[in-house]
Parts: sequence; structure tokens; C-alpha cells
Amino acid sequence: MTNDTTHGGNHVPKVRKSTAEWMDQLTPEQFYVTRQSGTERPFTGPHWDNRLIGRYDCVCCDAPLFMSDTKFDAGCGWPSFFRSVHDDAIRELEDTSHGMIRTEIRCNNCDAHLGHVFPDGPPPTGLRYCMNGHAMNFVHGGRAPSTSDEGE
Repeated sequence: MTNDTTHGGNHVPKVRKSTAEWMDQLTPEQFYVTRQSGTERPFTGPHWDNRLIGRYDCVCCDAPLFMSDTKFDAGCGWPSFFRSVHDDAIRELEDTSHGMIRTEIRCNNCDAHLGHVFPDGPPPTGLRYCMNGHAMNFVHGGRAPSTSDEGE
């Protein structure tokens, strides 16, 4: 079943797959992080030290998530960003696991677990989107989607 959603002004069908389909598509690390809400160890996943210009997309559905110009070194060992590529790229959920209250971040297009957001980031947002590298693909030189992309 698919439901439409809006991404950067474009309607995109929601991605729904069975567990077996996700397991066939993803590496074991990607499946653990995105479909089982896992967390990679700090300083071990891809992209935490990537300084190239581009875009970070969801590893499950290729939805754009973050741009490199919003990435910063938080010193935590995970890729960190202060803003998503557009307001409806991600959704927030309360996470009370591990005896803490945190805000979990999921891909709004396919419900992949991406990481958590914390209120200790830099200006202008003051947010730190602490993402799992295994949840994202890097597109070198990728550009942010815009409403002018509609109809292309």
C-alpha cells in the first residue's frame, strides 16, 4: 500500500516493503539501523568525517534528507546536521528507550530510523540532528530539491 506525501513541493509515494524485501535491499548494518532502530558505534559508520559537497539521501528510499552545507563536526562520531533539506523530509517521534527521553528522527517517506535530534546544535537552528551514517547515501554535488523541480 502506498500513500502520497509531499517532499519539497513534490508528491512522492510513501515506500512500504516487507521485512524480506528490506533485507534483500539493505546490508546487514543498514537493516539493523533503519528497520530495527539500531545505532552504529561512534566513529565507525560512513559519512561522520565526510567533508565533500553534496546531499545525504535515505539509504532505503533515496529521499533527500540533508545538505552538506548544514553538516558540522559535533565531535560525537556520527554525522551531524543543523537542518533537514526541507520541513517534511523527516518526522520526529518521542523515544523513551534506554531510560532516556529523546526525539527520534525517521524518514518521512519510508519510516526508516535515522537517528535523534538534540537541542545543542549551532545557530541558526540550535539543533543537532545526530544521524547514523548507515542510514544515508551521499550524493556528491547533489542539490536540494525545490518546488521548481515539479513537473521535471
